[in-house]
Amino acid sequence: MTGKFDYFVLFAEMRTGSNFVEANLNKFDGISCHGEAFNPSFIGYPNRADILGLTLEMRDEDPQRLLTTIKDYSEGLGGFRFFHDHDQRVIDDVLNDPRCAKIILTRNPADSYVSWKIARATGQWKLTDGKNRKDSPAVFDEDEFIDHLTALQDFQIRVLNTLQKTGQTAFYIGYEDMQDVDIMNGIATFLGVDEKLDGISKELKKQNPEPIEDKVQNFDKMADALARLDRFNLSRTPNFEPRRGANVPDFIAAQGAPLLFMPIKGGPTGVVKKWLSKLGEDRSGLIGQFSQKSLRKWKRGNKGHRSFTVVRHPLERAHDVFCRDILAEDGAFQQVRRTLRKRYKLPIPDTPYDLAYDVNEHRMAFIGYLKWLQKNLAEQTSVRIDAHWASQTQIIQGFGNFSLPDIVIREQDADEELAWLASKVGVDDVALPEAAETSGHYSLADIYDAELEKAAQAAYSKDYMVFGFDRWKAD
Repeated sequence: MTGKFDYFVLFAEMRTGSNFVEANLNKFDGISCHGEAFNPSFIGYPNRADILGLTLEMRDEDPQRLLTTIKDYSEGLGGFRFFHDHDQRVIDDVLNDPRCAKIILTRNPADSYVSWKIARATGQWKLTDGKNRKDSPAVFDEDEFIDHLTALQDFQIRVLNTLQKTGQTAFYIGYEDMQDVDIMNGIATFLGVDEKLDGISKELKKQNPEPIEDKVQNFDKMADALARLDRFNLSRTPNFEPRRGANVPDFIAAQGAPLLFMPIKGGPTGVVKKWLSKLGEDRSGLIGQFSQKSLRKWKRGNKGHRSFTVVRHPLERAHDVFCRDILAEDGAFQQVRRTLRKRYKLPIPDTPYDLAYDVNEHRMAFIGYLKWLQKNLAEQTSVRIDAHWASQTQIIQGFGNFSLPDIVIREQDADEELAWLASKVGVDDVALPEAAETSGHYSLADIYDAELEKAAQAAYSKDYMVFGFDRWKAD
């Protein structure tokens, strides 16, 4: 190779996401990652006989020969994944070689331990479609975990100290960063590859997206054992949704008042827009289609402006999107409807709202949709996460890439809080917002029960927690 590096190593551990990182690296024409090249039990992958012609027996006899082969005969820049328990005979050669690029993948050890326990119990180490997922609770073993943690930390310190002593720099990537295509492209740049990916590989899915307390059978024992190690942050809710942009072109300002509405798809956007258009003496409508430049100009020209968004109860939002955008004849997601019917076996009619589609079928279809949503938001399905059903928490975090809203209004409080907001910018004669129209042949009240609520809370657990939503209640 003529670049800075001759080959690379991805330092990782079991259940840290290294399969996912490798799958994305191998999408680059100039990179070839050969799996766990120095795993004592196999070479590269469990069912692989060789790497570039070298067999397991040949590697065990002379592991340095495999290093040389990967350097000299890979297509593009060759590399491999290396865990703390792989063949230690090559580790000094790799660590001390400045021509070997180091990528270091890390994950919360408590999470990786639990994921490892589940994979051992189920025998499922990769997942390409959520419908094939196997599930089994992990059982925490304190002594086993301490041994696991000690081995990982000892190896990490060895790697870090060697890099420090030899003046080398590694590319660090966290488990939560893997979904960012810009970071994957950054790894390629670090390796000296100019090619860029347009998107992240969707082949592999998150296997265990639930909160850690739902995955561990004896979680109380685990929490007690790790209480002194607060860096594990066990109370957090995992978030596997991709980061979202601000979507500034969707923002809407009133002509008659310095108010900026930051809509969330699936919410009461039409109602709020109509209310905004009637503010001020002239009631002259709305301003939209902002760019970041034009929105900055609007902000500078409207001193004392206020921005806001309106969040909807997750169950009601999910039902509205399901009816309006997926079931409806002119819905925006007809292909998603077909996918839900054929691949995920939801009892959705081929012709939306035919006469045979009764309220019981609608309830079963919606329950199936909520369960599919839980997998989709954890990136366990082949369908992209669209803003119409992405979590409201993630969408508002995306707003923060440009500017966070001054106030988050819950839909049930919109009458009072929108009037207060208007008064803060000098508009006192304010008509109340109109009630949002329901969509679909059947209302949520027609089918609501505890099972629907449970499914919605499982899909949108973070929205329920962040915004304090309680069980849905019909007006």
